[in-house]
Amino acid sequence: MSATKKQVPGGGKLKVLFITSEAVPFCKTGGLADVAGSLTPKLAELGADVRVVMPLYGSIGTIWRERMTDEAEFPLNLGWRKQYCGIKTLDHLGIKWHFVDNEFYYRRESLYGYGDDGERFCFLSKAALDMLPAVGFKPDILHCNDWQTAPVPLLMNAGYKATAGLKSAISIFTIHSMAYQGVMSPQILDDVLGLSRPEYFRPDRLEFNKAVNLMKGAIVFSDAITTVSRSYAEEILTAWFGEGLDGLLREYSFKLSGIVNGIDTKSYDPSTDRHIFMNYDKDHMDGKAANKTGVQRMLGLGQGGDKVLISIISRLISQKGLDLVIRIAEEVLQDPETQLAVLGTGDPKYEEFFRALAARHPGRVAAKIYFDEDLARKLYAGSDIFLMPSAFEPCGLSQLIAMRYGTLPVVRETGGLKDTVKPYNKFTGEGTGFSFVNYNAHELLETIWKAVAVFRYERDVWDGLVRGAMSLDSSWEKAAGEYLKLYGSLFAKGAKPAKE
Repeated sequence: MSATKKQVPGGGKLKVLFITSEAVPFCKTGGLADVAGSLTPKLAELGADVRVVMPLYGSIGTIWRERMTDEAEFPLNLGWRKQYCGIKTLDHLGIKWHFVDNEFYYRRESLYGYGDDGERFCFLSKAALDMLPAVGFKPDILHCNDWQTAPVPLLMNAGYKATAGLKSAISIFTIHSMAYQGVMSPQILDDVLGLSRPEYFRPDRLEFNKAVNLMKGAIVFSDAITTVSRSYAEEILTAWFGEGLDGLLREYSFKLSGIVNGIDTKSYDPSTDRHIFMNYDKDHMDGKAANKTGVQRMLGLGQGGDKVLISIISRLISQKGLDLVIRIAEEVLQDPETQLAVLGTGDPKYEEFFRALAARHPGRVAAKIYFDEDLARKLYAGSDIFLMPSAFEPCGLSQLIAMRYGTLPVVRETGGLKDTVKPYNKFTGEGTGFSFVNYNAHELLETIWKAVAVFRYERDVWDGLVRGAMSLDSSWEKAAGEYLKLYGSLFAKGAKPAKE
């Protein structure tokens, strides 16, 4: 049964325009790319008519460009500017991908980090709307993501909603992280977007500490706001997590909800993964031990005995709770049978710490200060414990992958970690990992020792936890179904799918 037909009044096929600044497999800097590349095909599988709009970056490879067709070309008005806009279309995974072409804005070395980023992504937002007549698409849902597409709900309010095909369209804004909000000079309103500064540069609209905050505008003007876990949706209503917008989010909390991201369970499948040493599943776990031995040998770590292998696969930044790890690492390693493997890059402070730790503990600590997908998968499969004590974590995907491979996570109860990892309960024997509440090194240390004790002395309990973790449904199908349910609930309030 189609989830879309069940949710949309009248049984019509829901039309979704998903607007993003990045998506796998074309380009990636963070988790948004995984969401855009995985959620959209799943929405299409469940019956929606999905189109994706994103920039045609210079880094997008020839293998993709050769498959694109020229869909449209038109001049795009951006304030006083009249810029070339091309739309190139690619059919991939059952959906149409519309790439916005402008070499001045997008043919650059990196995706972000330029002084005119505000102008670049206002261009993307306007192009996503202006292209619709040319590509013959009348969306029911415009699904925007992070500050780079935040101008879309604002432009809808400023006049686009009144145009043909968008009168009943609904805008949804998904916050993947509150840390990046698109704070710009007020000049962007009139000089770039062509809007009245007195009308929109107000405390109840886009004004934020004497600047324009594009994310704030999307929160105000979108029809619904989502974020990537239920707990993060609650956390951002507080000053600690709200990054200055907690008061505004409390005001608009009536339209805020959290939907946990998924992972690609076909790709991340220990029974078929070609990267790992031996395939296995929850009913045939011999391969798990073989993977542990294989990755230990590969990293120069000791094998056999009661050794417990703890891994960290992460960007090495403060958000990931590494300051806590620094404080307890030597104490953890006082147990001669405990090993640590670290894979990732980031802040030089953390890179140097783990390099030095490995030098002090040869054969027990491996620090690989780079990222390698093949080694990451081998570590997910071969580790016993996965460490993720984040200071904050909107959703997190690594803990989902670890559980998929039967590696139990030790996490702090924040954001998506709280929603996805069920802490071990010694009285019921239930759980899918281990967790602690406060951002405190002693609590982390205690939780690690708790996990190690169960691993060593209650092996039947440990094996049950592993099987439970591997049985979790972390698929994108589950998340896509929740998004379709949200889309349907918005239409149930009075909106109707657009007519062809």
